[in-house]
Amino acid sequence: MYAEVIKADPDFGCVPFKAAERTLDALPPGLVGEWRALAQDGAEPNSFQEITLFGAAWAQLPHEDVRLIEVRSPDGVLAGSIALHIAPTLGRMRVRHVANWRYEHDYLGMPLVRRGCERAFWGAVLDYLDAAAWAAGLLHIRGLVEGGPVQLGLAAAAAERGRATPVVHRIRRALLESDLGPKAYYEQAVRKKKRKEIGRLNSRLAEQGELRFQTLEPGGDGLEKWCEAFLALERSGWKGREKSALACHAENERFLRDALAAAHAEGRLQIRSLDLDGRPIAMLINLLAPPGAFMFKTAYDEDYARFSPGVLLQIENLDILERDGIAWMDSCADQNHPMIDGLWTERRDIVRVTVRLAGFRRGLAYACCRGAEEGWARAKRLMRRPL
Repeated sequence: MYAEVIKADPDFGCVPFKAAERTLDALPPGLVGEWRALAQDGAEPNSFQEITLFGAAWAQLPHEDVRLIEVRSPDGVLAGSIALHIAPTLGRMRVRHVANWRYEHDYLGMPLVRRGCERAFWGAVLDYLDAAAWAAGLLHIRGLVEGGPVQLGLAAAAAERGRATPVVHRIRRALLESDLGPKAYYEQAVRKKKRKEIGRLNSRLAEQGELRFQTLEPGGDGLEKWCEAFLALERSGWKGREKSALACHAENERFLRDALAAAHAEGRLQIRSLDLDGRPIAMLINLLAPPGAFMFKTAYDEDYARFSPGVLLQIENLDILERDGIAWMDSCADQNHPMIDGLWTERRDIVRVTVRLAGFRRGLAYACCRGAEEGWARAKRLMRRPL
């Protein structure tokens, strides 16, 4: 399916799409509208690059020396946008290079690109960086869906310029995607013995008081109350003790409030809660981006950890499988996550790729980095061999 998207118009890579740079403090209203339309016609959904979250991050989180690159078609239509900056290190190597900017709460760095314009978008970006004096080293793009149209478009544009796009890092994280209903999916994903144990925990928790699942759906009332409850719940646990909870830092709290308000106004937000005697003991935030969705943030009350309230809420969340317009949900979780990997059986590969930029010094930096990366990869393979 993805390959067909890239090959749909074999000539569009030659169309003179143009890239232009913006350095700005606030996103202008005109660009906001164009970005919203871009998301509606995107090659791949990515809530973290939509104006709802990206706009909140741009307004509330640090972004010094970030350059916003827009690519437009010959008739002026926004074909894609990517935020770039100069990163000082590449892995363990002190090599200045161009990388896509990812704010702290961005779990998928892939840029928004208009459907059918993938190769033309990346071609314009590469040509722009080749000519840009500030573009040091090589291009390093993080957070691409492997095998998706955006990654394939980059590979095609680079190949046209005689360049490779090697994958230099890969993680595999849980994905929910099935034609089964919630009950059938749960029964095939979780073995019977484990389901019985979860049922027992649910019964024991119900003995502590009145249990109730609640959901704030798009268009629902009381967002501020839901936001306050989530911030308080997250801060009450280990994240609060380690000062990593959103509410521990004013800019992160403002980001969440702004992001959720914007997503709710666009009908792209769902918040779920498991309440005990009217008080939430587990919550999660879903971002809806048809045909997909993203599980954004979760929190639970550690006083009830022995009952696994987060797992109980995730089982309730399986009803996303029946939601019109949503075919899959990305967990946004770490690889081999101990909880969600045991509930969701599908996986999604998220990769980082590097691309050589034009110029002798840039080519030398790229060659040195690739040589070091390949050497480390060989060493790891040798270390894994049995003696």
